[in-house]
Amino acid sequence: MADDPPKPYCARYKCIALTFDDGPWPYTPELLDTLKKHKAKATFFLLGRKVVSRAELTQRIVQEGHEVGNHTWSHPDLTKLSDDEIMEEMTSTSDAIERVIGEKPAMMRPPNGATDARVTRLMAELALPQILWTGSTLDWQARDVAVITKRTLKLAKRNGVILLHDIVPETVKAMPAVLKTLEKQGYHFVTVTTLLQGRELEGGEIYPARSK
Repeated sequence: MADDPPKPYCARYKCIALTFDDGPWPYTPELLDTLKKHKAKATFFLLGRKVVSRAELTQRIVQEGHEVGNHTWSHPDLTKLSDDEIMEEMTSTSDAIERVIGEKPAMMRPPNGATDARVTRLMAELALPQILWTGSTLDWQARDVAVITKRTLKLAKRNGVILLHDIVPETVKAMPAVLKTLEKQGYHFVTVTTLLQGRELEGGEIYPARSK
């Protein structure tokens, strides 16, 4: 009798996905150093214009085992753009990422989580799932290491997707304590794709699903 196939990683371990928006930025290398020290993987939703200006840093993110997603070219509210403007924001960013790392991103995050039926339809055309979050630290408002640390730890839960920003220096400074504490709680830090446990999202699909 054949052995049962091994369970997906996050069925065996207590996983959490830390996600960082709006980079790459000058603070990102320090964050990458911290993640490496803790053998943690994360997902970075990148702005196309920053990918172009920080190609080597974008390459480092991928080379160190992290995942990258499309976060538009210039961080607009997609629901307020025309169809053509939305497609330009997305395709220019995916093309920039492909030029730098050799492949297009397989997911996107709408700036500020702003999406609707029209944006969803266009993301389906681009075969890009929409990755949201189970909890936001609002770190860009807090700008305080202790507050960001406390909020991140409070939001942590198994299979959670936490929204952070590597453009906020206080967030980067908070990560050593966050990772150390969550490690002690048994968490494994994984990419969004690992968190999905083999499930393939459809283009335009929203994950984690918003509660009704």
